[in-house]
Amino acid sequence: MHISFYGAAQAVTGSCYLIEAHGCRFLLDCGMAQGGQEADAHNEHAFAFDASGIDFVVLTHAHIDHSGLLPKLVAQGFKGPIYTTSATQDLLQVLLKDSAHIQMMDAERAARRKREGKKHERDVPTPLYSLAHVARTLELVKAKPYGKQFEVHPSVKVRFQDAGHILGSAIVELWLHDGHGRTQKLVSSGDLGQPGRVILRDPAPVQEADVLLIESTYGDRLHKDNASTLDELVDIITRTVPRGNVVIPAFAVGRTQELLYHFIDLMQQGRLPPVEIFVDSPMAVAATEITMRHFAVFDEEAKQLMGTARQLPDVQHVHFIQDVEESIKLNRIKSGAVIISASGMCDAGRVLHHLRNNIGRAECAVVICGFQSYGSLGRRLVDGAKQVRMFGEQIDVRASMHTLGGFSAHADQKALLDWAGAFQPAPRHTYVVHGEAHAAQALAQALRSQLGHAVTVPELGARFALQGVPQSNA
Repeated sequence: MHISFYGAAQAVTGSCYLIEAHGCRFLLDCGMAQGGQEADAHNEHAFAFDASGIDFVVLTHAHIDHSGLLPKLVAQGFKGPIYTTSATQDLLQVLLKDSAHIQMMDAERAARRKREGKKHERDVPTPLYSLAHVARTLELVKAKPYGKQFEVHPSVKVRFQDAGHILGSAIVELWLHDGHGRTQKLVSSGDLGQPGRVILRDPAPVQEADVLLIESTYGDRLHKDNASTLDELVDIITRTVPRGNVVIPAFAVGRTQELLYHFIDLMQQGRLPPVEIFVDSPMAVAATEITMRHFAVFDEEAKQLMGTARQLPDVQHVHFIQDVEESIKLNRIKSGAVIISASGMCDAGRVLHHLRNNIGRAECAVVICGFQSYGSLGRRLVDGAKQVRMFGEQIDVRASMHTLGGFSAHADQKALLDWAGAFQPAPRHTYVVHGEAHAAQALAQALRSQLGHAVTVPELGARFALQGVPQSNA
C-alpha cells in the first residue's frame, strides 16, 4: 500500500493524493492549484496517473483547491463514484459550474484582448473542462453522513467526521486492508477549522490512526482572538464609511456566511453604524441559501442568532446582488458601503471590478480576511504592492490595506497541535501537507518536539509506502 502526493505538497492549493490499497487505486481530493501562472501550469499539465484507472474519489470538501479538477478527471476517463458529505454535494453544484464559467470567460476575455493587440496579454488559455464535464461529474457524487462507516471497496472502508472548516467539510478516516488479514488506518485532517468559530461546530477529535495526513496552512503562526478581530473590523468600518467604501474579498463558501453572521450580530448589538452591506457574488448568494438549508449542522450559538434571520435577503442593510446591472450600479457609490465579493484571493470574479474602482482612493479600505496563495493578486496586496495590474492597466494602490487573520477558516498552529494531540498513541507516521514550505516545516518540528510524531514533509510527486518509508519519486 502506497500514497503519492500530487498536490498541496509544500503548497496550500491543489490537494490531490493517490492511495494504492489492495486491488484498488483511489484519490483523496482532486483540487485545482490557485495563484498565478505557476498554478495555471500545474492545472494544465497532464495528471501523473491514468484517470480511467482510478476506482473512486474521496472528497473532503467543496473548495475548488480540493474539488476543482474533478471535471478534468472525468473528461480524461474517470467514471467511478465520488464520495463526500451531503452539504458538499450541494455546494459542488454551485462551485464547479462557476469554475467552468470563469474559465470560459477568462478565455473569451484573453482572446478579445489579444485581438485588440494588448502587448501584455499571454496566450489565450484553453478551459480545462466544460459545463458538460461538470454535469457528468455531479452525476457521480454520492453523499454520505458524518459518523457512519461505509465500504467503498472490499479493501477500503471510510468514515467522515466534521472538520469545522466550511459547510460539509470532513475529516476522513480510512481503513485499508492489505489482503492478508492486516488493516491500516489512515486519517486525513482535510482542512481543519479553528475551534470557537461561529456557525460551524469545532473539528471532531479522532483518537486512532496508523498514518496521519495533517494540513499546515497556518502551521507557523497563531490567530488573533475573535474579540480583538471584531474590534479591529468595527474600527476599520467606522473610520472608513463616512468618506469611502470598504471592499472585502471573501470566499463565496464559508467566509461570506461567517461575515454576514458577524455583521448581523454587530448591528444588533449597536456596535456598527447603519452601513449598507452588499454581497456581490451570485455564487455567494447561492452558497448562503445552501448554508441556510443545512441549518442542522450549525453550532448552538449560530442557531440562535441565524434563527432570527432565516430570510437573509430581508435583513435590513444587507443586500444580495445577483445580476450584472445591479453590480455595475455599485460603482456609483462613493462612501458608506461595505462590499463583500468573490473571489477570496482576488484572482477572478466581481471583486476585481470593485477593487479597480476603490483601491485608487485613499479614503477607501480593503480588508483581507483569508489565506492568499503565493502569486495571487490578494497576496501582492497583502505584501504591500504600490501598483497592481488589473484588466490590462497599472493601478496605484492608495486605499488602506488590512489583514484580519482572526477570520481564518483554518486552524492555527496551537489548534492543529491540540487536534493532533488527541491521537493515543501517536500515529506511526505523520505527513504534513497543505502548507507553504516554511509553515509545513514549522508544524512538523512542533509535532516532533511536542507530540513525539515521526514526521515527513513530502515534496510534490513523492511516493511512500504507508509505513512511511520512501519508495520513489514520480
